[in-house]
Amino acid sequence: MDAITLLKDDHKTVEKLFKRFEGTGDGALVERRRIVDQIIAELSTHAAIEEQLFYPVTRSTVEEVDDVVLESLEEHHVVKWLLSELETMDPSHERFKAKVTVLIENVRHHVEEEEGEYFPKVRAKLGRNDLADLGEAMQDAKKSAPTHPHPEAPDTPPGNIVAGNAAGIVDRVSDTVSGLAQGGVSVAGDLVARFTGRAKPRTSPTGSPAARKTAANIRSSAAEATDRAARTGKATVKSARSGAKATTSAAKGAATATSNSAKSGAKATNTAAKGAATTTARTAKSAKTGAKRTTTTATNAAKKATKTAKAGTKRTTTTASNAAKRTSTAAKRASS
Repeated sequence: MDAITLLKDDHKTVEKLFKRFEGTGDGALVERRRIVDQIIAELSTHAAIEEQLFYPVTRSTVEEVDDVVLESLEEHHVVKWLLSELETMDPSHERFKAKVTVLIENVRHHVEEEEGEYFPKVRAKLGRNDLADLGEAMQDAKKSAPTHPHPEAPDTPPGNIVAGNAAGIVDRVSDTVSGLAQGGVSVAGDLVARFTGRAKPRTSPTGSPAARKTAANIRSSAAEATDRAARTGKATVKSARSGAKATTSAAKGAATATSNSAKSGAKATNTAAKGAATTTARTAKSAKTGAKRTTTTATNAAKKATKTAKAGTKRTTTTASNAAKRTSTAAKRASS
């Protein structure tokens, strides 16, 4: 990517942010703060690589651009002061929107002059290869360029290169520290919410995109780890509950089976006992009946025997009497 294309892409990125800000309502304070923080980071880095490389290189190689470059430096200076004021201004401040509007107007005017007058002269003078080399150097410079405005720092070589690189390092360390701090606070808030059963706090990191990205990454990583632990805990609890439920069901089943078996056994024993008692009663009744029959038979036999004996005795007595009579009669006859 050549240098001019790189700068134009930056202009497009910032313009999109401007339109997003202009589309917000008066109540969208958090969104306005987020957009302005992005604008600050984008313009700070863009201005730095222009001042460190594009302006000095083109002033040295392209004729009739000195005035445009000097005007651009002054416009940068004004923009940096606006950015530094917006960086610490609360979005609810009555002058916040007005200050952003002035910033947008200044930057749009600056972009119009650069793309309409300055860039065509540079492209006409420098060849494709030179612009590609310059673009590559500017792309590398972005990696260490400041992400916050430094209106009091030098804006021309060699002072701006030294100051810009130093400021860039400080800014990026500051962004990282800010992101770490905000991410840590968010994680703490999320944990408190989880422990108390409340909803997670809907906080949005502030500052540069780098700071917000660091904070978001920390919160996301912590949330993922916490959710993973929670899922494991839930699975363990669920498994324990399932095991306990299965054990309880098995115990209930065994108890029911034992109870049913005991009831069946008791019922069978009771039935058998009833049956035995009935049989015994029947046997006793039968014995009683038999004894009664035996007694009756014996009584009848005794009566019959007595009757027979009497009859025999009577017959014997009659026979003896008759014999005696015959003997007496015979004796009488013999004596006569």
